[in-house]
Amino acid sequence: MSIEWVNLVIDDLRAWGRARDVEVDADEVRLLCDYASDYLNVNELGDFTPATFDELLLSLYPRKVIAPPESAQETVAAAHTLVDYLQDSGTVALGTASRMRDRLADIATRMPEALADTANFGMAKSLFSSIGPESLEQSIAIPSGEVPDLEDAPCDCPGCTPRPAVRLAPPEELVAGLADVPLLAELDRGGLPYLSELRLLGGGEPLRRWAAIVAHLVERDTGGEVTGSAEVDEELYDLFDMLYRLQVPVSIGVIGDYLAQLVDDGDIDVEAVLDRLAWCGLVRVTGDTAGLTPAAAWALREHYLALGLDAPQAPDLAETDARGLIEGLLDGVPTELAEDDISRWLAARTAGEAAAELLAAASGAPAVARGIAVTIVDRLGAEAEAEVRACLDDEELRPHAIHWLAARSLPAPALSEKELMWVSVDMLALAMPAAEDDPDVFAENMSASGPPAHLIEEMWRVDHPDLVEVLELLGRSLPDGTAAKAARKAAFKARSRGIR
Repeated sequence: MSIEWVNLVIDDLRAWGRARDVEVDADEVRLLCDYASDYLNVNELGDFTPATFDELLLSLYPRKVIAPPESAQETVAAAHTLVDYLQDSGTVALGTASRMRDRLADIATRMPEALADTANFGMAKSLFSSIGPESLEQSIAIPSGEVPDLEDAPCDCPGCTPRPAVRLAPPEELVAGLADVPLLAELDRGGLPYLSELRLLGGGEPLRRWAAIVAHLVERDTGGEVTGSAEVDEELYDLFDMLYRLQVPVSIGVIGDYLAQLVDDGDIDVEAVLDRLAWCGLVRVTGDTAGLTPAAAWALREHYLALGLDAPQAPDLAETDARGLIEGLLDGVPTELAEDDISRWLAARTAGEAAAELLAAASGAPAVARGIAVTIVDRLGAEAEAEVRACLDDEELRPHAIHWLAARSLPAPALSEKELMWVSVDMLALAMPAAEDDPDVFAENMSASGPPAHLIEEMWRVDHPDLVEVLELLGRSLPDGTAAKAARKAAFKARSRGIR
């Protein structure tokens, strides 16, 4: 999908809501736009039609989103907000908006039943609702919009967690971007006498000069000349290091809380600070979030390298083969970058070529890598039928291929009980990393809709390389004592069979 248009819509929608004192469920509207973009060929806001909401809320949501029937009211309300915005912004005419509202009134009566009807569930949702919605759809496919707890962020000393690999813009784009930095323009005009020494830094080459200026701003005692606060100026290194590590836009409120922890004077005008940093070309403020500019990220990496610190550069995954794409995503890529990489990677290939490459890379791969490959293939249309159908002969990929074909109403064999059991274990194996990171959330999801004890008792028969680990995870995580005991017994039987 085109993440850019969705992000712009959400930013504009939030501003629209603030101006009209309207409460906007931005996360729900984002999900509507994401799914419309991924599956319904909605490439811009104007592509929404009344029929789009039928497909979204009565077909895609029941198949892909784990949500109780009573949540339909909130989702329909978010859709109404989107329609109001479409009308007010002039994106759709009054008559079209009226027809959309009529559709939503009908959907509101039918959606709860659709969410509750297991016949509507996609294979993954019906089998693995216990894993949780993010694991079902793969985190690379659903922008979460969540920001890590900054109290747990690693410090900047070389002995702590290394900085993540960053994606850098091409040099020509960086140089072009510097032409629009007000700080540099003012320096060239001879202004800013209090920062006059900046004009002497870096020589004539634009990027070299920019790197020297950024290093000066974050390291030297500028006495409040940068942000208007001497205390905040002293903490710019830590602030930018935090933004560099997160690699995603951070809410202004979170930045304010972070600065309040760093400086003694808690009375900080965060928006004014960010405005001044944006004027310097260091941050980009969009709506209620802010993040480093591409030029700032590049200059900070140059500074880290000059200090002898590890600051790896991330490859452009769109230019790799399927295995490189999957491995790069497994290494951890911010959602927006991941979406852009995947979109550009797919755009360089026909649907059939993309499916063939991804499925070949997935064959024999670990469950998590296979899950990423299958998730990307799930974005492809029926043009990839021949390449997906060819995987029916692959024992590991066959269940995924059957689901892919059936989801597109293409002829497909039924899953056997053995295949159903195998893919159950495969999807649980896919969830193991997230379960280890947050066992409480996993246990909560399992409590809501975990597999029954009689199914777990039979899992020991499955020939899957991750079977023992999956059963041990269930044994530790299932809140139902009977089911947990069944998992531990099944793990013992699997070990006895020599399955590893």
